[in-house]
Amino acid sequence: MQSLQAKASEWSGVDSADAFAIDDTNLFQKLGLQAFVNLSTNFYTRVYDDEQEWFRSIFANSKKEDAIQNQYEFFVQRMGGPSLYSQRKGHPALIGRHRPFPVTHEAAERWLHHMQQALESSSDIDEDSKRKMFNFFKHTAFFLVAGDELKKGQTQNPKP
Repeated sequence: MQSLQAKASEWSGVDSADAFAIDDTNLFQKLGLQAFVNLSTNFYTRVYDDEQEWFRSIFANSKKEDAIQNQYEFFVQRMGGPSLYSQRKGHPALIGRHRPFPVTHEAAERWLHHMQQALESSSDIDEDSKRKMFNFFKHTAFFLVAGDELKKGQTQNPKP
């Protein structure tokens, strides 16, 4: 059976070395807290304004301000900063925390669409950091898809 990481690499097109290149540099020290707050705010503004109702509905039971805080605290923690997320919410446990949501290939692609736009419009993040971050986000999105399929006991083929 293929590991979740291997499926994530296959489906995302991002190998593990590129996905975890974020660990080569302390991005929190390089970019600072505000860059992560700005990125998450920009991202969730796009998500909550998405024209596709099926995608917006995934987030309908979450307050936008809470979603922003959860995301930037996780990013800060994962990219070299203080353990803000774990101090407030416990272990990130990404697959478990996303269990209530439909984490499909289509949802991952839509999430990544908004994240790519948010990154591209972030003037306080340099191009190399954007590339490393997007590779991590893409790999992680499909890691969550693989985890969702494992819990359902199914295999879904990615869209061509």
